[in-house]
Amino acid sequence: MKIDRATIDGFLSTMKGGSIHFVAPCTFHGTPATKVYADGKAAPWFMLVAFCIPVAPGRSRLIWAFPRNAGVWLHKIMPRWFSHSVINRVLDSDICLIHFEERRVAAVGLDSWHKACYVPTSSDGMVVAFRNWFRKYCKHQVGWGTPQVDQLPPSPTKDKLLERYWSHVVQCTSCTVALKAMKALEVGLQVASVAIAGFLTAANGAFLTSTVQRTIVVSAALLCFLASRWLANYIEKNFYFQDYVHSYK
Repeated sequence: MKIDRATIDGFLSTMKGGSIHFVAPCTFHGTPATKVYADGKAAPWFMLVAFCIPVAPGRSRLIWAFPRNAGVWLHKIMPRWFSHSVINRVLDSDICLIHFEERRVAAVGLDSWHKACYVPTSSDGMVVAFRNWFRKYCKHQVGWGTPQVDQLPPSPTKDKLLERYWSHVVQCTSCTVALKAMKALEVGLQVASVAIAGFLTAANGAFLTSTVQRTIVVSAALLCFLASRWLANYIEKNFYFQDYVHSYK
């Protein structure tokens, strides 16, 4: 991976299989080397387009898309909220690293950012190129629309840093609908568990005359309860907060 062109408008990095282009001030896209084979047939291709927009010191809004011509059928059948939950797991690792690295860079000084980062490989070239662009053309400053105190806010607790509900779910119709449906299902499973247990107690052997029948009813109540607990845990991790420990990944 190497930087082929770097100007005030951004930079272009080429590598085997395609190129990555940073378009100033906040657009990033990766493009495959070719979309058509030599014989004229369409080649499978996949792109990444991302807009990372600073909204306040220490905070950015990320908007992304994955244009492609392969595996489109999977996108059509996969619920949007599920794909969001998968992407969020990837972003969690970036959020932790970038959050604390940003504060390390601020501590050593923006002109000495390389003292806080170890970037020895060619794949780190884009990090170096962006830092050089930010220094040369922006003087290490974001052009805020309104006056801002260029001071990073204190580091929040991890549950605040990685929370998903306010940062994503309430602003996403697909995730909001999915969350409401899952909460309703969770309550339904709990009600079913209690109702089955109540029926078993009230019946007192009048309807359930065999051990097999009673075992089936007890198992159904237990399964409903366990399913509700599993669903509650799934909801918490995918729509509210899931801890991320890099050493476990």
